[in-house]
Amino acid sequence: MTQTAPFPKLERGLVAILRGLKPSEAVAIGQAIFGAGIEAIEVPLNSPEPFASLASIVEALPPTALVGAGTVLTAADVDGLHKAGGRLLVSPNIDAEVMGRAMQYGMVTMPGVFTPTEAFQAIRLGASALKFFPASVLGAAGISAMRAVLPANVLVGAVGGVSDKDFAGYKAAGVSVFGLGSSLFKPGMSVDEVAARAKAAVQAWDAAFGVA
Repeated sequence: MTQTAPFPKLERGLVAILRGLKPSEAVAIGQAIFGAGIEAIEVPLNSPEPFASLASIVEALPPTALVGAGTVLTAADVDGLHKAGGRLLVSPNIDAEVMGRAMQYGMVTMPGVFTPTEAFQAIRLGASALKFFPASVLGAAGISAMRAVLPANVLVGAVGGVSDKDFAGYKAAGVSVFGLGSSLFKPGMSVDEVAARAKAAVQAWDAAFGVA
């Protein structure tokens, strides 16, 4: 099976989802989150001028940062993501055309799945990791039940209604990547507030996953 780029080895399996981010605040927010210890950042494409924000964050952060877009629904979106310098593609669904285009660019992909059928389709299409979404509806028990039938090497993420208070329960279900949205960032928050929430999420991750 051909695969998109493998999910990189991050210090912590955390992805900051900055829905509603404005280009004017992108660099400051991105630097605050990365400085707190979260290396992966996603700018959803239903944010204001998302590609401008994305390009600014890519330019401002070190090459080790995994920066990309969420809510990627079309091949044209993938082209825009690539042009902006993003390497991470996150979607709420699994789409063969989107995955094929991402593979051409060697992107890291995390398509959204909710059922075993969708999960195995995503694996066949070469997903770097699976994004169980909305995770709060499935719960740790639902993900755990599906995790039991998935290949052991498949990376599983939980996104949607997940906060730093949920890490331990989802870890027991085999989840190793978490997308943090409104628990980390909401439009109108100050840089200091986002930084504080990012640091709290990092501390919770370290406690749950035994990082010294």
